[in-house]
Amino acid sequence: MIRVLVVDDDFMVARVHSGFVERTPEYEVVGTAHTGAEAIESVVRLRPDLVLLDIYLPDMTGLEVIQQLRAHAATGVDVIVVSAARDAESVKQALRGGVVSYLIKPFRYQDLRERLEQYAEWHRSLGDLTESRREEARQEDIDRFFARRTGGAAPSGMPKGITAETIELVRNALRSAGGNGLSAAECAESIGISRASARRYLQHLATTGAAEVRSRYGSTGRPERRFRAIV
Repeated sequence: MIRVLVVDDDFMVARVHSGFVERTPEYEVVGTAHTGAEAIESVVRLRPDLVLLDIYLPDMTGLEVIQQLRAHAATGVDVIVVSAARDAESVKQALRGGVVSYLIKPFRYQDLRERLEQYAEWHRSLGDLTESRREEARQEDIDRFFARRTGGAAPSGMPKGITAETIELVRNALRSAGGNGLSAAECAESIGISRASARRYLQHLATTGAAEVRSRYGSTGRPERRFRAIV
């Protein structure tokens, strides 16, 4: 079983997220925490495999929690951020802190389940790599391991310049926008990336069938291309 600590300042939200985790095969919740200090203490005491971590906590930010966990030699724990924070700086700091995924609130159970299943697959591959009788890993083993780590495809299957983490941020932004969809400029502002990058990711989602694109014509100028998630 994969042991999970749920961290959220809202007691009811923590309960809901714990229920989501418990519904997912291979997972169990070993504790909940509602402050940053309590989260750090719980990680040291309970030694979970994974932390579902909110950014907005009453005593410190979740980003500061990640920094302290990374500085603590005894806390080799993975983190999935689950937060309403979608500003560019929070996302960048979380990614630099080594989080395995970033899920924007509010979200559906299926959204979290997909990430937990990806993490479980990576967790199994870590065990395979650790238990291998070979003294040295092959490059293809390492490639598969890191692909599962990010929930993406192997390097040869992912378009150049496209990462699984940013794809999920863009997809979540589209879902939050609902039927109106987003333009590349709106998407870029929403998740904190350049307009060119947003356009590239939106086009990738449209090409793979995860989004649809429509042109909206104004009174003057070129039509605006708007993208909408296909659930």
